[in-house]
Amino acid sequence: MSWIDICGAIAAQRHSGHRVVTASIDYLQFVQPVLSGWTVNLRASVNYVGQTSMEVGVRVDAENPMTGAAFHTASAYLTFVALDEHMRPIPVPPVEPQTEVEKRRFLDAQKRRKARLILAGKVSKGRS
Repeated sequence: MSWIDICGAIAAQRHSGHRVVTASIDYLQFVQPVLSGWTVNLRASVNYVGQTSMEVGVRVDAENPMTGAAFHTASAYLTFVALDEHMRPIPVPPVEPQTEVEKRRFLDAQKRRKARLILAGKVSKGRS
């Protein structure tokens, strides 16, 4: 889980150009175990940007070094907030999805963001 947070933070920091802090981990699913001696590969994508926050998706794959076979082992969605030099939230550049996959991730992330805001009591179910 620590690696997932670090990988997500690197993607968020690269996108925003600022230091970031983890605001939440909304979803973490373990699909398969990583066996001892296997190689672990993590990939992150900034799916959606609010004003100061970013949703980052992280996918974890494990590879058997003897056979080269790779397996999906975990997925997570995390929210990061960009901070200025005084540790205050700072605006983040928008995400501009280009591919169909990026557009799907963006729309799905919008739905998750709305659900997070409803859960936090910051917006009602009827509002977008």
